[in-house]
Amino acid sequence: MDHRPNPEFLDDISGALDWWRTAGVDCDFLDEPATWLAPPEVELAPGEPRPRPQPRKVEAAAPERPRIDPATLPADLPAFKEWWMTEPLLTEGGAGLRVPPRGVKGAKVMVLVEEPESEDGDVLLAGSQGRLLSAMLTAFGIAADHAYVASALPRHTPGADWTEMTERGLGAVLTQHIALVAPQRLFVLGSNVLSLLGHEPPQGPAVLRTFNHEGAKIPMIASWALRALASQPRAKAALWRAWLEGIAV
Repeated sequence: MDHRPNPEFLDDISGALDWWRTAGVDCDFLDEPATWLAPPEVELAPGEPRPRPQPRKVEAAAPERPRIDPATLPADLPAFKEWWMTEPLLTEGGAGLRVPPRGVKGAKVMVLVEEPESEDGDVLLAGSQGRLLSAMLTAFGIAADHAYVASALPRHTPGADWTEMTERGLGAVLTQHIALVAPQRLFVLGSNVLSLLGHEPPQGPAVLRTFNHEGAKIPMIASWALRALASQPRAKAALWRAWLEGIAV
């Protein structure tokens, strides 16, 4: 029987290889390394039993991330403020550089921002963002001692992982904080804060919302973070209009 290769078939193979060489591909690569050689056989003495193959080690599952138990949150505002300054699950790296909230229970407005400013020490929002907020509250006709100012994170945290903080239970902490303050109105500055409260980020520079918790409804205005408002004059105008609409409701 004639077993000579088909000349046309060889021409097809040769042409395909030439095409890949012209394209600059002359080697075959794999993303993962492959073991081509079997391990050498172990030489055994006469009568020595062959060792049993060792089972492959199964990697242990990653430990479950710790979460803040809402049932353990303090039930009064002074205890909450103390807990806020010491609870390790609120932030990574210990309790240093934390900034406490400021204000009194039942404030006319509770202002919620994402985090303290980088230069904050004992007073929350003591820098340029704080000055902008003070000017805004003055325009709204709210005295400084009638506002409660708090942050979602206890200290300045560049590049914070907000998804991880949500999974850790920071939303429940923020909800409890609002409930303990019991403000007349909420002023939320920053889309990350709004997400912690279960709302989608605002599509515009200012929106009217309502905070609902255990039957209580608090009028809420949500806007961009203070650092964004500082460079957006149109956003400030939209926020002013939302404030006027909110107080008219």
